[in-house]
Amino acid sequence: MNIRQIEVFLAVMENSSVTRSAEKLFISPGAVSLQLHGLAAELGTELFVRSGKRLVPTPQAFRLAERSREIMKTLREIQQEFENDPLRDERPFHFATGATTLIHRLGRPLRLLRKKFPRAQVYVTVVPTESIVAGLVNRRFDLGLISLPWPEQNLKIVPLFEEELLVLGPSSTRTRHGSVGTIQPTELADVPFLLYPKHSNMRAMIDRFFTELGLTPRVVMEADETEAIKRMVECGFGYSILPQFALRDRLSRFRTFRVPGHPLVRRQALAMPLTDYPRALTTAVATFLQANLAK
Repeated sequence: MNIRQIEVFLAVMENSSVTRSAEKLFISPGAVSLQLHGLAAELGTELFVRSGKRLVPTPQAFRLAERSREIMKTLREIQQEFENDPLRDERPFHFATGATTLIHRLGRPLRLLRKKFPRAQVYVTVVPTESIVAGLVNRRFDLGLISLPWPEQNLKIVPLFEEELLVLGPSSTRTRHGSVGTIQPTELADVPFLLYPKHSNMRAMIDRFFTELGLTPRVVMEADETEAIKRMVECGFGYSILPQFALRDRLSRFRTFRVPGHPLVRRQALAMPLTDYPRALTTAVATFLQANLAK
């Protein structure tokens, strides 16, 4: 028994005529009869008896029709659930991003996103790049905002923007951060550093930067949270290297620096699983965020 047989059977139940059913299904009367005979033979029961030009359903046909309508209703629900229309997609959508980008860049785009796709059930998870990539690969996340470089195997990457990382040092007075000073590598040789944890993507970028400078940083604290590191620098515990967008406080007890000739930049990108059957909502959200984060 197959779905086509059930569709033909229900059409005949509704129309009581092979000819009218064939017209509605855009097939020949012979094809309708063949499907009905095949279904009756598979079930081992008589489904219709002829009365003049009409087909009269048997009690077994009414029983089958009741069950068949339930099956077709379930199939329609499945088709609607997996319908690949981004504006009608109501399935949970899982977006992952880092805390710094969420706080300083994603407020307005996410507000606009909820208006653009009001039917989408959007869930946001805040984790570092390495956890986002793992979640994308095992399909826990539909879309993630990650820091590059990162191996792009099994991921589709949508470039967004570049963000400078700045050296951060304590200040005895509150300062405004409209300008960035310069600092020499020798001035960083013996200062204590508060950095992101080892094996994180951000730490890997920072460690490469220190290697270029010929320095081995004296790390006195490691933390995942950018805001926590920033506050510890303000308290005078040491220096750090943090994303520029996280350092735009109007008045803070820290100073920002660049090392001349050694720019440090991270690239931000959207990443999604690489698949032969991409979810239309994922592609639509990625395109929407790319347009709004570029503003």
